[in-house]
Amino acid sequence: MGRNTRKRRTPLATKIVAGAAALAVGGGGLVWANFYASAHEDHGGHNRTRSAGAQVATIDCPDVGQKIRDVPDRARGEVDGELATMDSQITNAYQRLATTRRAQAGDSQFVQNTILGPLKDRRKAIIDRIQLEINRAGGKADDNLDELAGCQGRPADQQNGGGQNGGRDDGGQNGGQNGGGQDQEGNDDNGNGVAGPVAEDFVDINDVRPNSRDSRNGLAADGDGGSTGSFTTDCGVNENNLFNSDNLIAAPGVDNGAHHTHDYVGNQDNDAFSSDEDLANADTSCQNQGDKSTYYWPVLRLQDGTQEFDANDQGGGAEGNIGKILKPAEAQIRFVGSRQGDVVAMPKFLRVITGDAKSFTNGDANANSSWSCSGFEDRQVTDKYPLCPEGSQVLRTVNFQSCWDGQNIDSANHRDHMAFVQEDGSCANGFQAVPQLQIRLAYDIPAPTVENGQVRNPYAVDSFPEQLHKPITDHNDFINVMDENLMNEVVDCINRGEDCQ
Repeated sequence: MGRNTRKRRTPLATKIVAGAAALAVGGGGLVWANFYASAHEDHGGHNRTRSAGAQVATIDCPDVGQKIRDVPDRARGEVDGELATMDSQITNAYQRLATTRRAQAGDSQFVQNTILGPLKDRRKAIIDRIQLEINRAGGKADDNLDELAGCQGRPADQQNGGGQNGGRDDGGQNGGQNGGGQDQEGNDDNGNGVAGPVAEDFVDINDVRPNSRDSRNGLAADGDGGSTGSFTTDCGVNENNLFNSDNLIAAPGVDNGAHHTHDYVGNQDNDAFSSDEDLANADTSCQNQGDKSTYYWPVLRLQDGTQEFDANDQGGGAEGNIGKILKPAEAQIRFVGSRQGDVVAMPKFLRVITGDAKSFTNGDANANSSWSCSGFEDRQVTDKYPLCPEGSQVLRTVNFQSCWDGQNIDSANHRDHMAFVQEDGSCANGFQAVPQLQIRLAYDIPAPTVENGQVRNPYAVDSFPEQLHKPITDHNDFINVMDENLMNEVVDCINRGEDCQ
């Protein structure tokens, strides 16, 4: 049954809700003036800033949504809306942080007294409402949620508390983590007018050891045993220019719930106000018209000074997502089987989020980004963007969770109803194996250059402002809207060991 009952807006292919225009500079999006103390102009014309020691680079808030369990169905919409408001509060606090560097330099308590303290009070009020809504709907809210109200300022040199291990060849989050567009000496932003990415967010693919990616998430489910077939669906590369900064799964009914712009392929009626009925009746970009599923991911941008359609809008330039949107040269979408046996059909309208848009501040528990270059696909990195040689494409690949609880199409934190396979390819806790969605995006991107510790013309994934465009925040979303006949065909093909499309 449909989850959203609010009246939806007329969909627009390039819908972005305008806002925060006062924060946009010259039509070029939010420029992080005063990001580190007093600003000055460099000879290249970029608005650049200097550091005054280990200042707060970003805001690190506990992710309340990931701690909520057992929300009654009739409270889900209200709780999702409250969590989206909480995200907006963090965004506003971060923008306040980024535009008050001069005041911070003169008052060591400025951040705590004028940004973090009031933010805690506002978050506490929302947590109280969430608890009330859960209890009123017949659930039992966790009394300890109040402990998640407070946020911290993270200095640029502070280790990520979630912890990639620092000994990895692929450049784990090390002690020199530059949280806010600083290099390791703590000097400048990235020279492109925004806080990130920076030089240390990139790695030469030749410097990555083969088979060194050690993320516990995203294991491939297919292998030599079990159900060895595959099903490929061709849905294009967003030729219809369907972009928005909504998130139907995590923030239904909320404008700009993602605070960054998404690419969409498949379903063509996907925004925050789309009901299950809307999705079922929509057009699709997939060649097989029985696949009306929605597949979406944050766009990649080249920070080359291009004024995109959303240069002054929320989700775009007003929230630090600037530059030319890069469409994939290819988007390969396929479903594969299980190494331990047959797969069962996915339920219609199953929702799956993989990766974590907030993993820079949350840590890597749910991170599932995987970056590489064509011709080097045995070298995968999670927390770095690869520098690929000439003629090699930048690759984003992801293997979704493929173990389903057998009952729910969604869960309160949008994760508990799905799980990754274990190392042997099996599903734990009585979960059932469903076809594993694998997405491979290939981009033609000139390699950025690094000069004097600064990156020029970098590419970056769109992100929440306080996540600083870190590659580890990459993520993908999926809603299954295949018709029953097609889903059965997918399952039969995989279980027979055939490769179909």
